[in-house]
Amino acid sequence: MCKVHKQVENLLKKSGIKGEVFFSVPPNPEMGDLAYPCFDLAKSEKTNPAETAKNLAEKINGNLSKFVLVEKVVNYGPYVNFYFNTGEYARLILDDIVKKGKKFGLNKNGKNKKVLVEYPSNNTHKELHIGHLRNICLGNSLANLFEINGYNVVRVNYLNDFGAHVAKCLWGLLKFHNKEKPPKNRQKWLGEIYAEASRYLKDHPEAADEVAIMQQKMEAKDKSIWPLYLQTKQWSVEGFEKAFKDLKVVHKSVFYEKETKHVGQKMVDKLLKNKIAQVGEGGAIIADLTKYGLDIALLRKSNGAGLYLTSDLGLAVAKNKKYKATESIHLTSVEQNFYFKQLFKILELAGYKYKMTHIGYGLVTLPSGKMASREGNVILYEDLYKDVFERIYQETIKRHGDWSKKKIEETVKKISLGAIKFDILKHEAQKSIVFDPDGVISFDGFTGPYVIYTVARINSLLNKGKKCPLQKVDYGCLKNQEEKRLIKCLADYQTEAEKAFKNYNPSVIVKYCFDTAKAFNDFYTKVSVLKTDDEKIRCARLSLCLAVKIILQNSLNILSIDTVEEM
Repeated sequence: MCKVHKQVENLLKKSGIKGEVFFSVPPNPEMGDLAYPCFDLAKSEKTNPAETAKNLAEKINGNLSKFVLVEKVVNYGPYVNFYFNTGEYARLILDDIVKKGKKFGLNKNGKNKKVLVEYPSNNTHKELHIGHLRNICLGNSLANLFEINGYNVVRVNYLNDFGAHVAKCLWGLLKFHNKEKPPKNRQKWLGEIYAEASRYLKDHPEAADEVAIMQQKMEAKDKSIWPLYLQTKQWSVEGFEKAFKDLKVVHKSVFYEKETKHVGQKMVDKLLKNKIAQVGEGGAIIADLTKYGLDIALLRKSNGAGLYLTSDLGLAVAKNKKYKATESIHLTSVEQNFYFKQLFKILELAGYKYKMTHIGYGLVTLPSGKMASREGNVILYEDLYKDVFERIYQETIKRHGDWSKKKIEETVKKISLGAIKFDILKHEAQKSIVFDPDGVISFDGFTGPYVIYTVARINSLLNKGKKCPLQKVDYGCLKNQEEKRLIKCLADYQTEAEKAFKNYNPSVIVKYCFDTAKAFNDFYTKVSVLKTDDEKIRCARLSLCLAVKIILQNSLNILSIDTVEEM
């Protein structure tokens, strides 16, 4: 759209408009393709805006002969509205998309800037559930948005491998399952043991002392427990790596709480020395942030033990030492919004000058209510994926009984993962989700399969129309409203990607994917692509289809969603 805006801007300047030019979009297609508001011009000329727009429209119409893009100019109240020649509009938009392909939309705005994206910050000795899945989907998409803007993106993870939940899990394992042989899915087994131990402790609070002793043994690397700790931690890490591979999560570095805790304690000592922290009641170490509206932050317990904040300070030191970043992004639930404000203020006071960003996302709940891993009432990622896979698998067999088992499984896997990711990402991050697996797999409406199917439909058209020389297209053949509407959708891609990037909001891309797919399917039902005797029209429409495919695939790539050749 930059080329389009530039041409219209030149037309305005040829008609006497000076200074910076701003455009708006008319409320409906019948009112044109682009609008220039005349309020500021009328104010400077001390005239009525509607009268100013009328006079300007007349002047512009007198200068149209050399401007192929604009067919006519009409004033609507205080606006001057421009109607584009569809063929020239298509040439300006489609040529660039088809030529650049996967590289269309890339820029170098973030050159020489490094951003750390930390996600999903999960816990060992528990399994991934759909709450973690939301974190992963957001993290992938945000990292991808930074990458298309030219940033050096470093994806890191912070594993809580040393918290109270680990002690609870190991205690439960030794107390209730010591003689058992671990099942094939050892990670899931550990999560079930953790939930079982949590329920038992809720009914038997007197056993909490035993868990506290287990925690002390862990921290002391007691030989009676340390080998079991290391072994069970490895089971968790192996399970995570398998899921991460499917979900396209590739971390540059992984930091562990076990390694950052002592670094955080040193950081607290430094804060105390520099009078950023103080000794509080009972000997606890605090940071008084009340003058910043952030209350009192507890950095160290009175018994000398660290807290989450202690470890996160150590993590910041470790990340800053290894990667000198321009920005550090953290993704956690909105329940931790205030906590991260405290953390960032302490780091700022300690001299950390890079930009610190927290993306808080809403909870993922079931129709039955809030999930809690300690209660065992969560939808595990693995179970969710298997459920969606099986449903789509059965549907695919009905449609393609002639496909090989390998082809069916590879196709279904891509559609299943795409369906899940799309459904999670269509919600703005801060909003909570009531997750209903039944709504994920529909091939109609605002869903991932609908968009993926649109790409597959375009693949079919392009395969059948191979004989068209797409490098020599007469875009002047594109004249109807369905074609123009579709071109307008493609022209909006970079604007929507920029909006998603600036607002840390991948849901903008999800909606854009759906709107573009819907515009294409409306075009497909009303306009014949292949069944026309005019080769020029057929080739122009196929070129339009190719551009739609490129834009949809580029958009889905931001969301880490794969497309399929056919469905």
